[in-house]
Amino acid sequence: MLLDFLALHLAWKWRPSPSGNPLAFLWAVAMGRCVSLALAGGTLARSGEAKLPWKLLLQGTLVLSFQMPGYVSLQYLYQPEGGALELAYSWGRIEVLVLNYLVLGLGMLLFHLLLPSGATGTEKRTSASFGRLIACLRPEVLRFVAMTGLIVISCMGEMAVPYYTGKVMDLLISKKGASAFKDALYMMTFFTLASATTEFLCDFLYNTVMNRFHTRFQGSVFRSVLRQEIGFFSANRTGDISSHISSGIDAMSEALSHDLSLLMWYLLRGVCYYAMMLWISVPLTFFITVALLFILLLPKLTGSYYQNLAMQVQESLAKANEVAMETFQAISTVRSFANEDGAAQRYEKKLEETYQLNKKEAVAYGASLGVPEILQLILKVGILYYGGHLVTQGKLSGGALVTFVLQESELSTVMQVLVRSYPSVQKAVGSSEKAFQYMDRTPQIKASGTLAPANLKGHMKLENIWFSYPSNGNSPVLKGVSLELIPGTVTALVGPSGSGKSTVVALLQRFYEPDQGQVVLDDENLSEYEHHFLHQKVALVSQNPILFARSLRANVAYGLEDQSQEKVIQATQRVGIHRFISTMSHGYDTSAGESGKLISGGQKQAIALARALIRNPTVLILDDATSALDAESQQQLEKEIYDGEARGSRSVLLISHRLRNVKRANLILVMEDGEIREKGTYRELEDKKGLFWQLLQKQPNGAEGGRNSSPNGNNRH
Repeated sequence: MLLDFLALHLAWKWRPSPSGNPLAFLWAVAMGRCVSLALAGGTLARSGEAKLPWKLLLQGTLVLSFQMPGYVSLQYLYQPEGGALELAYSWGRIEVLVLNYLVLGLGMLLFHLLLPSGATGTEKRTSASFGRLIACLRPEVLRFVAMTGLIVISCMGEMAVPYYTGKVMDLLISKKGASAFKDALYMMTFFTLASATTEFLCDFLYNTVMNRFHTRFQGSVFRSVLRQEIGFFSANRTGDISSHISSGIDAMSEALSHDLSLLMWYLLRGVCYYAMMLWISVPLTFFITVALLFILLLPKLTGSYYQNLAMQVQESLAKANEVAMETFQAISTVRSFANEDGAAQRYEKKLEETYQLNKKEAVAYGASLGVPEILQLILKVGILYYGGHLVTQGKLSGGALVTFVLQESELSTVMQVLVRSYPSVQKAVGSSEKAFQYMDRTPQIKASGTLAPANLKGHMKLENIWFSYPSNGNSPVLKGVSLELIPGTVTALVGPSGSGKSTVVALLQRFYEPDQGQVVLDDENLSEYEHHFLHQKVALVSQNPILFARSLRANVAYGLEDQSQEKVIQATQRVGIHRFISTMSHGYDTSAGESGKLISGGQKQAIALARALIRNPTVLILDDATSALDAESQQQLEKEIYDGEARGSRSVLLISHRLRNVKRANLILVMEDGEIREKGTYRELEDKKGLFWQLLQKQPNGAEGGRNSSPNGNNRH
């Protein structure tokens, strides 16, 4: 800075005479100053521990070097006889140089606060941003162009009122004829009606567009969540996900529907009013521009605070919703332990946390409204003072000053609305943060392939599988597991709870990817198969199947909604549930209720079995899927598995805690602690008296018929 001052002072001493060309000299000095400051800035940017961001230094160099020549040149073009040349000769004075640096500091502060990413370029971008929300409206771009045209027409009609008010003022002062006065009033009336009509059309079109956007955006987020791997839903609470998809997007859409409309409307109005003010008086417009730049700081600062608060409120609401959902899902447990008051207190505690955040939001909102009012009042006083000075000098007429004041009042209203609307739009950005994170998240499971062979055999293998859940501290759940499902055979997988049986099922369904080894189907990795094809050919029925709140027919044909009634009936007959459904009041149109609560556990399992068999799967996985079936349905299912038409072409994996259910299996695998410890037929494992035999003795009835006894010869009962 010292060298900069000395160089400018010397240049000022060597300035050309008044008869020369001071503007050319001014720009030549600016170029030399820019080069020298850039070199000095480059040295500072690379020096030792005091490294400074190069982009920031370059921006400061450009502002320092060219702000004075630029301002002097503009003033000279606007008023050649004014004081521009005198200002050019005073550049090297100490007070002018200090003012030069002061303007630089204020300008860089404004730039950094209004556009922080532009100031340093190092900020980490969040997944949500105002620009990204606007980009989501790209399919509606033609409608927005139409709305822009309507807004401009409406703004022109509104600007006509203050313009003709100033005209009337000049007519009254000049005492011209009444005809000119009436013409001005007629024009004001015409433009007012035109403005109101176009505003109505624009509002109608905007609301239509935002409703379409809300529907499309929420659907896109829901699809993005559905693409995630099963582990994502294990790591994230269901209440959090549903809250961000529903209430978060609703809050975002509500803010956009109202506040984005105001922001767009008043932003264009502000541009039109500013253009009119420039046309009336350039000096007055430059005067208010400096003030408006500082007023713009408020929405930026409050907007960022609002965005952070909105995210905190959404997180707090999600936690409260999770408590409510957890309580409702376990209402029988809550009731049985008489903990209604405890559940209510826990929910109210979460709501109290949300209330405290809402109070902070209210305080910030009040502050954002009060400070701009004070600044606007100060600005009006300054305009009247400077405008009166221009009128006394004859540079502005009284009517033009009246028009300018009215235009500035409208512009102030525009700025106040923008100050109020921008934080709300930023709040909408905060509410959409999680939604965009879901949309941006890449599933940990590789994308499905394209294989969909017409002659799939169903030969499935796990080859030396090692697997651990990330949420379980990477402790191995499966340790070198290998098994083979051969078409035409039934393979049973048994073992104590926690041995890894359900994890094997999850890998066979490609819910997770193994850490080591591979899962193959007909010698092709599961990732090579097309997603829909794979889950049609590899069907799973779990112990606690989930039914949906729709008809029984729709539950059986879930994912295959184009299936005929005849195929649905055939599937239910194969598991022995057709007679039960036929006796119900609405037959197959009977609703299963939320999560299938209107039917019993055994009936749910039977519906789930029919849902799997209607697909005619090549690989059928039964994960303790018969535990709640009655004797008739159990016999019907065993007939389907061991003696059905698809017996010779289907691979079956049967998991059961009731070991008598696996007696007819071709091969039984016994798991313990993530490893397969034994394998063989029921009789072979029984005679071996190993782990399987020990599990068999722990069954309520022991070995059937009491033929197996404990080592001391006593029957176990």
